[in-house]
Amino acid sequence: MADPTDPRDDLDLPVPLGPFPPRRVVSLVPSLTEAVAATAPGLLVGATHWCSHPADLAVARIGGTKSPDLPGVLALAPDLVIANDEENRRPDLDALRAAGVPVWVTDIRTLEDAFRSLDRLLTVACRLPRPAWLDRAEAAWRDVRPTTDDPRTIVPIWRRPWMVLGRDTFAGDLLHRLGLRLVHADDPERYPTVPLPELLASRPELVVLPDEPYRFTAEDGPEAFPGIPVVLADGRHLTWYGPSLVTAPTVLRQAIDHPFTFGGETTS
Repeated sequence: MADPTDPRDDLDLPVPLGPFPPRRVVSLVPSLTEAVAATAPGLLVGATHWCSHPADLAVARIGGTKSPDLPGVLALAPDLVIANDEENRRPDLDALRAAGVPVWVTDIRTLEDAFRSLDRLLTVACRLPRPAWLDRAEAAWRDVRPTTDDPRTIVPIWRRPWMVLGRDTFAGDLLHRLGLRLVHADDPERYPTVPLPELLASRPELVVLPDEPYRFTAEDGPEAFPGIPVVLADGRHLTWYGPSLVTAPTVLRQAIDHPFTFGGETTS
């Protein structure tokens, strides 16, 4: 039976952290890896192969977000594993819990979710002081003013098949705050699969192409939307919740203000 004094994660699940602060943390999410590393660099002992920030992170690599090396995680003897309900598979997290490892799961679908979840992860789960970068991130987004033209926007995140941002996504919330009107914001699915002819028939006024999870580039993606203004967005600033939120408003606004059309020049 769970100890009623155990703190609860974003899924309202009790996390048996024990009387002492964690000292060996494994992160299964790139955003959370960067958040912990920026706050307490010596706390992390393991992270996924996708955890690219900070660039000098020197910890054991334990597979991917969807395919973690569970024996490798356990071999690190973590006193806390941090995860995300969307990024990680519940059976993997259940297996870690069954092995006696405390697992803290975040659930982030809006900017406000991110600020609240990061604060709890760092101050409650990791028992660290609230970091200054989190205050700076909140201040940066507090000053954001949306664009005035409210363009109808589609945001592909994959091709073959084409998938786009739908309802209730963190990235969609950021773009909404910046003034973009997502065509698929009311779709029943969070990441609907939509054939390219249907995307074009929706008459978007702007297409945002991030470089993750699919790596859209100037040569791979814009050619599918001839004549429509396109923005190449940095995926870390659009989809990561962590220290990148400090500069995300500036980076994303700069990209949105300078779209281009395939085979043409910038349109503003």
